[in-house]
Parts: sequence; C-alpha cells; structure tokens
Amino acid sequence: MSTQTILPADRDSVIELSRSRQEPEWMTGLRADGLDLAGKLELPKLDKVRIDRWNLNFLGVHQATREVTDPRDLPEAATRLLDTDALPNNLLIHYNSGVAYSRLSPDLASRGVIFCSMEQALKDHGELVRNYFMNIIKKEENLLTALHAGLWSGGAFLYIPRNVVIEEPVQAIFYIDDSQARFAPHVLIVAEANSAVTYVDTYGSGELTNHLVKNAITEVFVHPGARVNFASTLNLDKSITDLSYRRGHVENDGQINWVIGEMNYGDSMSDTTSLLMGSGSSSDAKVICVGSGEQKLSLTTRAVHFGKATDSDMITRAVMRDQSTAIINGITKIEKGATGANGQQTEKVLMLSPRARGDANPILLIDEDDVKAGHAASVGQVNADQLYYLMSRGISREQAMKLIIYGFLAPVVSEIPISRIQEQLQDLVERKLGHERRANS
Repeated sequence: MSTQTILPADRDSVIELSRSRQEPEWMTGLRADGLDLAGKLELPKLDKVRIDRWNLNFLGVHQATREVTDPRDLPEAATRLLDTDALPNNLLIHYNSGVAYSRLSPDLASRGVIFCSMEQALKDHGELVRNYFMNIIKKEENLLTALHAGLWSGGAFLYIPRNVVIEEPVQAIFYIDDSQARFAPHVLIVAEANSAVTYVDTYGSGELTNHLVKNAITEVFVHPGARVNFASTLNLDKSITDLSYRRGHVENDGQINWVIGEMNYGDSMSDTTSLLMGSGSSSDAKVICVGSGEQKLSLTTRAVHFGKATDSDMITRAVMRDQSTAIINGITKIEKGATGANGQQTEKVLMLSPRARGDANPILLIDEDDVKAGHAASVGQVNADQLYYLMSRGISREQAMKLIIYGFLAPVVSEIPISRIQEQLQDLVERKLGHERRANS
C-alpha cells in the first residue's frame, strides 16, 4: 500500500469555496467526488520510483489572486520572459493560485478564439468546458488525479474554432512565490477541425520557505485535421515537488507536437501521453531534462495508437550530474486494429558524475502485425574521442564539454517556437550544468 497523502481540505470547505466562486453545479459535484475518491485511491505506481517516499503532504491553500491591467505591476521575476515594451498579443499570467492577467488580440476574439482563465471559462462558456474538462485524464485514475479534480485552481482555457489558424504563438506564464498558495493549474486546449495553434507556457518560482506540491494537469483535444504545437519549460525551486500530467486526444489526420524542457530543481514526475485515436493522426514528442543535486526524476513519454496509419516519434535526452537520479520511460503501444501504424522512439542519458544514475527504458507493446516500430536507448558518459578532438583544436576542456552537452540537447532546444524562450531554456541548461545555484537568482 502507498503512504496516504494527508487531504488538504475537507469536502464541505471545497463545496463552500466552489459555490462562493459561482462555479456551475457540475463542477462543484466534480470537486466533491474528487475528494471522496482521494480518500480511497492510491498514488500512481511508477517504474523504479517510490513516489510514496517523496514529500507530498502540502498542496497549499487557495489564495485569491489580484488581477492587474498591466503585467508590469506583477513581480519582475514573474514577467522576466516578456519584452514589456512589446507585450505578446495573446498572453496569460498565472500568479500563485490564479490568473492575474490575460490578453487576447481583438482579431482572434472576433474569429471566435477563447483564451482566458479556467475560472472565467466556467462562467462564460460552462457547457463547452464541461464537454472536455477531465475527459482525457479521469479523476478515478489515481490519488493525484482525484486530488486535482477536487482542488484544481487557476490554469488556462484555449479554444480555437473550426478552420481558424493562429499564426502567432499563444503564451502563458505560471509563477509562484507564496509558500502557502495552492499551485494546481488546469490547462485545457480544444482545437476544432482544421484549426492550428502554437501554445507555449513557462513555469517559474521564487525560493519558498516550506515544501509545496505542484499538482498540474494539461488536456489537449485535437479534432480532425487540426494541429497543436505545445511547448513547455519548467524551472521550479527545489522546495517544489512537480507532478505533471499532459495528455493529448488526436482524431483523424490531427497532429500534436510536444516540446518539454524539464529544468526543475526539485523532485519531478512528468507523464506526457498522446492518444492517437483517429486514422492518419500523428504525434511528435521531444523532452529534455537536466538532473542536479539529489534530485529524483520520473519522466514518461507515451504514444498509444488506436487509428490506422498513425505515426508517433519520441525523443528524450537527459543529462545527469551530482547524485541525481532519472528514470526515463518511452512507451509505444499499438492496439489491435491499428494497421499501418509507425511508432519510433529514442532515449539517451548522458552521465556527468559517477554518483548520478540514469535509466533509459524503451518499451514497445504491439498487438497488431501490420505495423512498424523501433527504439534506441543509450546511457553513457561524454565521448572521450569527441572531447579529445575538440581539445586538439585549441578548445579548453570546459568549453569542449559544454559544446558536446549542448549538441546533445540541441534537437529539443532548437524546437522551442519563441526565440526569447529558446534563449531562456539555453540559459537554464547552462545554469544547471554550472555551479549549483537557483536558476531564478
């Protein structure tokens, strides 16, 4: 049996808060049901990771968030990714427990696009949200999903109508510096048929005075012929345990592309899954992480093929230093009837310390004959021949190491769709590989 997490709120207080915020009755009921289930369910069972030994006891308390009309009224650390002289046209800033600022261009609003906080979406588009909220990730799955159903706070709702193509990236920032605040955002993206969008979010934090659990869920619905590019960079303090589920539901000829940069300093569990439901659907997932200190990481990337002629590709690159530990799982599942499916995956771990540990576990689960599937995995140290070659050209050992490591991570870093965030991710990598210090200092 798993060690039970202490429930941070009782059923009556959750219902009272939900009604005071004028949430629809179906959401109030979902919250109550989630907490009821949380008292019965166990923590997820992760491969080679005892998550029940992690510090999961404090999920924070909901704190009302003050809305601002100008992002510059928020702490500078929360907006450092922005060029405040030219704010993005489509921007949402989640500060501590809720959304403090949101902006959608008039042009996209006139075309039926919705981009706002989850709370605002419940008020203005309740039935639309109801059709999708916790539809891919069920509250019954485990203790964490049940707790999220009951206690989620803030997040973003992005809806793209049929045939609407958004050329400019839509950006969200999630920042926390309140040690008592609940940090459990829910991101819901719905791309109707033949639409397209690039969504980018970044997570950051101050240095908290106590340990806090982030319990976040992202659901992405890709309708026929739609395309969603999803990029996320995470850089949370070591005082935060990050628990993140991301899941995409892809219909006929739809496409989802994930780019994830795991630069946290605390223990982290990340599960990014594509459900290829429709024929001709596809997914591409690129994930990088850098482990440092005594950090423990469990990173799972998964593609499940249901439709015919579906394609999936997964690349994970991990760099481990100090005494950090990472379990990297790549799972390709091809269901019976998914003829013509093609699933490929690669996991590579680069070890920079003899005390670090990295496991790369490629897994193929094939229930159909007429398919293609392949995998590659490696765990090793910096290639001595590459290092010698660069040093023989007059490059110092330290600089040669950097070049090799950056080249190792480049297939993911180069895919970030906003150059400013790409530069930020490069900086986070350099900081995590340099002297041990907080990346937000």
